[in-house]
Amino acid sequence: MTRVVVCGAGISGLAVARAITVRDRSVDVVVLERSGRTGGHIQSEAVGGYLCESGPDGFLDTAPDTLRLVADLGLQGRLQTSNEAARRRFIFLRGRLHEVPTSLPGFVATRLLSLWAKARILAEPLARACPAGDESIFDFAARRIGREPASVLIGSMVSGIYAGDAHALSLAACFPKMREMEYEHGSLTRALVAKRRAERSPGAVPGMPAGRLTSFVGGMTELPDALARSLAPAVRCGVEVHAVGRAGLDDRYRLATSRGSFEADALVLAGPAGQSADVVRPFDGTLAAALSEISGAPIAVVSLGYDATAVDAHRGRFDAFGFLVPRGEGIRILGALFESTIYPGRAPLGKVLARTMIGGALDRDAVTLDDAALIEVARADLSRTMSIGDTPEFTRVVRHRRGIPQYTIGHLGRIRRIDGLLTAHPGLFLTGNSYRGVSLNSCISDANQIADRVITYLQARAAVA
Repeated sequence: MTRVVVCGAGISGLAVARAITVRDRSVDVVVLERSGRTGGHIQSEAVGGYLCESGPDGFLDTAPDTLRLVADLGLQGRLQTSNEAARRRFIFLRGRLHEVPTSLPGFVATRLLSLWAKARILAEPLARACPAGDESIFDFAARRIGREPASVLIGSMVSGIYAGDAHALSLAACFPKMREMEYEHGSLTRALVAKRRAERSPGAVPGMPAGRLTSFVGGMTELPDALARSLAPAVRCGVEVHAVGRAGLDDRYRLATSRGSFEADALVLAGPAGQSADVVRPFDGTLAAALSEISGAPIAVVSLGYDATAVDAHRGRFDAFGFLVPRGEGIRILGALFESTIYPGRAPLGKVLARTMIGGALDRDAVTLDDAALIEVARADLSRTMSIGDTPEFTRVVRHRRGIPQYTIGHLGRIRRIDGLLTAHPGLFLTGNSYRGVSLNSCISDANQIADRVITYLQARAAVA
């Protein structure tokens, strides 16, 4: 029987394993996971009436591959859409929270930006053309809308999504649609106008590209848990892969693991790039070196539960998705999500739950702090930003030491180089958030594409056998 081994039981590994199984039931798929649980960074914990997320707390409901997977797993009835209040976002700047404007009157009235910055944004269609080569997110934003809006708006957004440095991350790799909008229309403003016209055209649904944040009643863990159940008993936890090599003279692979050796006709490495580099280093040092160039931004997630009376004076601000903090504001947390506002049932009656993020590309040592220190950072910064002086009655700390992959300038070139190196190893594939998108939707979409390539490879291999 043909065997495919998938290394890593995060969302990417589980999704690619299921996609291969669905496409060809005759393939024996084995998923090896080094830890004692599936799901990777996705982990929802119900503790004392609070529902805490360690990783992503939702996905946008406009991705066909994700919605199809949810339906195939029978999870439609478990979907939970975010509250309308979650559409409100804030940025902490100059000692206070400012609501991010979503309308022209709000844009005119906001104190988030100076009059000069507002005028500069309105002059975006007159900005100079895109230079040749890769460009950082900050340089792109500064060129199109000015340095102040780039720092306040775009810098904050990059911290929230990537925990990264907008000066170092690649626009083409992180936000390819923005680059496409400029290439196609010459201006973001003209692109948005064209998009609105298209949404009013027959068959288009206004606002659909933005989507709505969606999770599950029991948290995001429900998705990888359902995937793992659908694959049982193919998923084997507590198996660490030490090295990859060839099995004899044929095209099969042999994996040395903590539980003995495995052989595979095709191999999918679905873990972080750095982890995959460790696995392939004895096999191909050049490929390992290329993979090692893709770094991550370590991050700590600190959840804090309060009595609702602690935020009564600021209820209007707490009834929102949360807030982000540009660097240089004297606040260490990257931002906070108001989980009990975003989704119902995330905190006991009369309580509220906030989730803060600490660390990232510009504060890598934060994850080395002990729990007490991290909790104090989060508590103190919520006091400074939200005037919540009460001591939290509930705390939860999770660290992600590899963190969020950083698509720095030149990332797409690195991916092309890695793809070129893989041609020397037929049957070896890579998937996961280190390569072609960090979001859950991107990971599932990429897993489907990799599954198609695996099946195509196996069919071609069988044809010449």
